[in-house]
Amino acid sequence: MPNFDSLFNAFVTILVTIDPPGLAPLFLAVTRGMNREQRSQVSIRASIIGFAVIALFAIAGASILTVFGITLPAFRVAGGFLLFFIAFEMVFERRQDRKEKISDVAITRDHIQNIAAFPLAIPLIAGPGAISATVLLSDSFHGVGGRAVLVGIIFLCLVITYLVFVLSEWIDKALGQTGRSILTRLLGVILAALAVQFVADGIKALAAG
Repeated sequence: MPNFDSLFNAFVTILVTIDPPGLAPLFLAVTRGMNREQRSQVSIRASIIGFAVIALFAIAGASILTVFGITLPAFRVAGGFLLFFIAFEMVFERRQDRKEKISDVAITRDHIQNIAAFPLAIPLIAGPGAISATVLLSDSFHGVGGRAVLVGIIFLCLVITYLVFVLSEWIDKALGQTGRSILTRLLGVILAALAVQFVADGIKALAAG
């Protein structure tokens, strides 16, 4: 069973890559014109789909890598660089601009029933960062029990994301533009540190192999 540090590291990594506070204004954007009941349906469906996608990679991510002949240390290095790039975008607010462009496209092309799947669940919730982080973390959660714990952590992160969607109007007003900017940059710095650790661990494993 993973220790507390591993559990906390997994929770922080997945939550930061999903970035619920950053999704709040985007959720309001893609559900513009909907009533509270419709928004509730979208938030539930998006959270369920996002959980299913990320949980799939938590359970079978290593097997998927094996099919393509990719070793976990190599993926750890590559995933670490990807997470660092996402952290860089968060610190300099480039990620939010990119997400807003995705949400704007969805408003014009998708109906209410499809918005939950795209762009909310994929790629805003279960994006490359969250999927990569989950596959990397799965190496520390061995066996059925370990993977079950990791899936539980993912579930907790998605519950938080769902609550953020439900409270999105209040959160958006409470944080304001300045608050969102500060929080995003802070989370970006934390993610950058985690990404460097992933790369360091991957290089060590590759050198040892």
